[in-house]
Amino acid sequence: MRVFVTGGTGHSGSYIIPELIAAGHEVTGLARSDNAAAVLSALGAKVRRGELQDLDGLKEAAADSDGVIHVAHRQDLLPSGGIAAVAAAELPVMLAYGEALAGTQKPLVAAGSIGSPGHGLHLGRPATEEDPALPSGDEHKGTLRARNVVETTIIGLAERGVRSSIVRIANIAHSTTDTAGFLPRLIAIAKENGFVGYPGDGTNRWNAVHVRDLAAVFRLALEKGPAGRYWHAVEDEGVPFRELAEAIGRRLGLPAVSIPLDELMLPGYFGFLAAVVTLDFPASNLITRQTLGWEPAQPRLLADLDNGHYFPAS
Repeated sequence: MRVFVTGGTGHSGSYIIPELIAAGHEVTGLARSDNAAAVLSALGAKVRRGELQDLDGLKEAAADSDGVIHVAHRQDLLPSGGIAAVAAAELPVMLAYGEALAGTQKPLVAAGSIGSPGHGLHLGRPATEEDPALPSGDEHKGTLRARNVVETTIIGLAERGVRSSIVRIANIAHSTTDTAGFLPRLIAIAKENGFVGYPGDGTNRWNAVHVRDLAAVFRLALEKGPAGRYWHAVEDEGVPFRELAEAIGRRLGLPAVSIPLDELMLPGYFGFLAAVVTLDFPASNLITRQTLGWEPAQPRLLADLDNGHYFPAS
């Protein structure tokens, strides 16, 4: 299969491309710079120069392919508009793919958010692949609304003859090459403060997946995923935040300390992460495993922390 991939030089994409090539697919990656082109070539992909703003170019690339995997984001919009602006910029991209692929039954697999159906405090149970993205009501504003409009648009393309689906990526995607994700930030904060903080009693849960296993979900969804479906790239369905903090503390030789909930929003330990660290995100992967035949094979979150690569000797 000839597969067009966006975001191929990012953390997830740099694993998705080798996963596809190892399975016998021919991959073309979108590159906006010489450096990105060199990275894609090193991964074994062909290179198509262009940008996400070039909708005609994206339509042409999609039409020339047998399937599309989209994991790119307009990170340049973060400083001015935040994550909501990044999500909103995806909508015309998805509509462009829809125009190019309508009636072909070709696959379009896009990255989604594990939080789109609502975190555990809202659902009262682990999120499943059958839970749709929440509608854009008054209580779900900003980032969530923009993200969910994109997801429902992608799912809706199934009615136009596109084998579209969404891979909801776990909150924590870990690997030996993770240098800018949630875990490195937590570790840096702990080093700065001399202890590892967790919110309240730390029983709120965060899900996780190894990026190599995440890449396999994208490939399987591309190859055989039915149209209009959500998939959960989640191996650890819910690790209590306190256990995560304690695991980091053991590696750093620092104590894990509770931060009272009424102090979280004050200037201090978590900084900009204070708004999210209290959330509860349990999520099931049962339907993904049963339908796609996905079997995670990489180390789970706490085992990967114990492997030590997040804690290089200084």
